[in-house]
Amino acid sequence: MEPLAGVPRPELLRSAAVNLNHWYAVALSTELGHKPLAIQIWYQDIVLFRNPQNQVQALENRCPHRSVKLSSGYVQGNDIVCVYHGWSFDGTGHCTAIPYLNERQKLPPCRIRSYPVQERHGFIWLFPGDPAQAPHHQPLDLPEWAHLNYVVSVAPMDFQAHFSFLIENLMDMYHGHLHRNFQPWGQAVLHKKSRSLDWIEAEYHAECYFRIDRPWSVFQLFIPRLRRGFLTSLVVRYEYPHWHSWLGNDFRLYCLIIPVSTTQTRAYLIHTVSLGAFQDLHRLPIWFRRWVKNRCFNAAKGFLQGLIREDVLMMEQEQQAHLENPQARGLEVNPVVGSVQKLIDQQAQIHKTKD
Repeated sequence: MEPLAGVPRPELLRSAAVNLNHWYAVALSTELGHKPLAIQIWYQDIVLFRNPQNQVQALENRCPHRSVKLSSGYVQGNDIVCVYHGWSFDGTGHCTAIPYLNERQKLPPCRIRSYPVQERHGFIWLFPGDPAQAPHHQPLDLPEWAHLNYVVSVAPMDFQAHFSFLIENLMDMYHGHLHRNFQPWGQAVLHKKSRSLDWIEAEYHAECYFRIDRPWSVFQLFIPRLRRGFLTSLVVRYEYPHWHSWLGNDFRLYCLIIPVSTTQTRAYLIHTVSLGAFQDLHRLPIWFRRWVKNRCFNAAKGFLQGLIREDVLMMEQEQQAHLENPQARGLEVNPVVGSVQKLIDQQAQIHKTKD
């Protein structure tokens, strides 16, 4: 069993704060159109909107006049306009106009908080911590998003539990037992684990039931009696605050995590499949390869949603059990889980020292 030295007590772990000095993928780029979009990350209400140059702006989602949500308003030029009294704010958070001011009145010297934000790999990334630290960090790289050799699928998740339950779920590959009715891997055995200050990596040996160059093997995911697995490496990595994994040479998964509160978490699960096994693929015209990639986008979304439904049910049960008995510590035999808990606690302590 995992030694308890350094492992935080359950009541501390399941209320651990997040280190906000990282980039978080708060929305898909396609989710933000011409209307403002409200998002939340760790007790912060934020509104996103686009200016006429299609650049994303991020502000505190609160009009300083009456504290109503700016996301209920609309975009006008470079500004977001509060729907209540028409106060306007630019992308820096400054008030630019109040429609009923008379000529003897001046604009109040108010400013709401703005956030560093950027679009990359199909997502809107936001830095909710110290803005001065934003240039020293980079969003998690997703090279497969634009690469013509990869087919990408994305599924969002939103559940009522602390984010630590999700990280433990993703790093503990023995939970494949839960997904045995449509399971891409099985018979996982922990081979080794390693860690640094802000990441943990575990390598499992596992059976894989699907190969991209054998399309008919997809039926093995859903019909257990047909399964004929082959041994491969399954690597999972918690690179704070996000997660990614490799299953053999063909599959890569990411989970972009957005902690909302101690009892709510949002995330995006991304599945990528390499077409590199088709050796003549590079000889095809670029336009055709791009058409295939775009046409197959989200081909595996239904599969991801099935996995998410099963995982969410378990994580919400874990959260409920914790709320009923906050001091209870579950028994654990996978050493990776204890390492994950320590890293979450260490990052929470960094958050506290910077408050």
